[in-house]
Amino acid sequence: MRRYALPPLIGLMLLPATVVAQPEPPPDRIINLTVYGDDACPESKGDEIVVCARRPESERYRIPKKLREKPAVAGGPGWGSQVATMEETQRNAGPMGCSAIGGSNSGCFAQMMARWFAERRMQESKGEP
Repeated sequence: MRRYALPPLIGLMLLPATVVAQPEPPPDRIINLTVYGDDACPESKGDEIVVCARRPESERYRIPKKLREKPAVAGGPGWGSQVATMEETQRNAGPMGCSAIGGSNSGCFAQMMARWFAERRMQESKGEP
């Protein structure tokens, strides 16, 4: 048969129950400020906490650093403008091209006439004479 030690168990039961301390409620307000140069940090009033970060006087009227940096622009020129440039380059190449170097006069005349007809159609669609 096994014997159990009852007196220590009874002693633990008879100890007065300890009261669990309730945590204090948080303060009414927590104020975070940035002060510049030799400016004083304001005093806390009542149940509030004031936290001050000190910056040099030269930073007082500057735009915040994260707003000063330019965001990285993705890509370069748009795809549409790249295609238009490539098409224009292809039109100007070959025997019907228009080049300042010479030898492609028929291509220059054809381009000039195509532009003139396009402008004329645009004017007629707007109702201009």
